[in-house]
Amino acid sequence: MLINEGITISTSKILLVPYESHHVPTYHEWMKDAEIQEATASEPLSIEEEYAMQLSWRQDPDKLTFIVCLPSSPSASGSITAGHEDSPARMLGDVNLFLMTSDTQDFVIGEIELMIAVKSQQGHGYGRASLLAFLTYVAEHEKGLLEEFERERMVEGGLSLKELRVKIGEKNVRSIGLFESVGFTRVEGGDEEEEEGENYFGEIELTVGAGWKGRVGERVEGYRELEYRSISQ
Repeated sequence: MLINEGITISTSKILLVPYESHHVPTYHEWMKDAEIQEATASEPLSIEEEYAMQLSWRQDPDKLTFIVCLPSSPSASGSITAGHEDSPARMLGDVNLFLMTSDTQDFVIGEIELMIAVKSQQGHGYGRASLLAFLTYVAEHEKGLLEEFERERMVEGGLSLKELRVKIGEKNVRSIGLFESVGFTRVEGGDEEEEEGENYFGEIELTVGAGWKGRVGERVEGYRELEYRSISQ
């Protein structure tokens, strides 16, 4: 999506920046890890394919993504400069939202993906901080997100984002617990093969429905939206 092209989200615990081309080499190295491939249900891509994917996430009106970085200095001014606070050494992972219309075409569903790729930084609260900051951004910019989605996909205007969902591998207990802690609940399976919400691919689906903005998350300390100054600026 283009809506977050020049925006970075800064909190006391995390920094989220738009996914840009200079992030691709580091992201490409992350995705070579077999555990990450399994957790994200991804196939390894060539570096050329990774650059094409980055451009898709930037331009496609149904895909919103941020790169997760270590928090910036509390004294940071009103802007973040690309290549500094989001250098490879400060990158941790990514957080994404994929928009789609419901089967009835009368509302929009958002599917979230969250990854802390740097293993030494897992279990330190960066995933939770990223999720809460991201949900705050989505809640505050729902109108703009949906306008871009509706305009480019030529769907009926005036739709609302009524449901958020996430699919997580059944063995990723920590991630499942994270989403449950901020208001998501498991979707129970409809047959014997999906007894506890596990789907065919071994994933647990969790959702939060109507009124999600009042039910999901908590106050985010130090939340600020700052200008993101790209390398070309």
